[in-house]
Amino acid sequence: MTNSLSQRQAFWLGFRHGGPFILVVAPFGLVFGVVATEAGLNVVQTMAFSIAVIAGAAQLTALQMMTDNAPVAIILATALAVNLRMAMYSASLTPHLGPAPVWQRALVAYLMVDQAYAVSALQYEKTPDWSIPAKVAYYFGVVTLICPVWYLGTLSGAVLGAQIPDTIPIGAAIPIAFIALIGPMLRTLAHVAAALTSVTAAIVLAGLPYSLGLLVAGLLSMVVGALVEIWQTRRREAQT
Repeated sequence: MTNSLSQRQAFWLGFRHGGPFILVVAPFGLVFGVVATEAGLNVVQTMAFSIAVIAGAAQLTALQMMTDNAPVAIILATALAVNLRMAMYSASLTPHLGPAPVWQRALVAYLMVDQAYAVSALQYEKTPDWSIPAKVAYYFGVVTLICPVWYLGTLSGAVLGAQIPDTIPIGAAIPIAFIALIGPMLRTLAHVAAALTSVTAAIVLAGLPYSLGLLVAGLLSMVVGALVEIWQTRRREAQT
């Protein structure tokens, strides 16, 4: 595929690539809706939270800390730390979508979710010669199903709440979703080192109050990943 790809073709290609993710996004949203109502939020508050943030991991983390009566500053800091990956996602997509009109970039920023980034970044690497309009259309195609399904999943969970039987393992959608996203992206030693560090640190520090272990694990993983990347760069330079 080259620059001859039309925006329409790019959109529907993105639509097909993003479609399978609804199988994990729907139950993920359902889990958030259930947890939010159990934490004391009403349906309107739950939907406002989900529509404004669109970040399941940060939302669940914030809810857990709210139920633990953590200080507001700690809740905000941890939620922002969990969502720092969005800044890295944006930086990664800037070479591809940076020249797009401001309103399109603003909409892409609002609709920035893990699934859309993972699929789009891989596609852009495969087809770097696509036009900017085609790349934007592809991204919007990917999120066309993902985001509405996230909203509907949240609404369903908030409305149904405790009526969902415990025998239905909807919570399994969360780890499955992140494994499916992260697995294909672990392509360098730095990526693997960062992932292993975050998992190990989160487990070891699970006993810290207010779920601070997640915040520390995230920071440690970024430091380790950066150090490994620096080490690899210096090693390559020494060999040349």
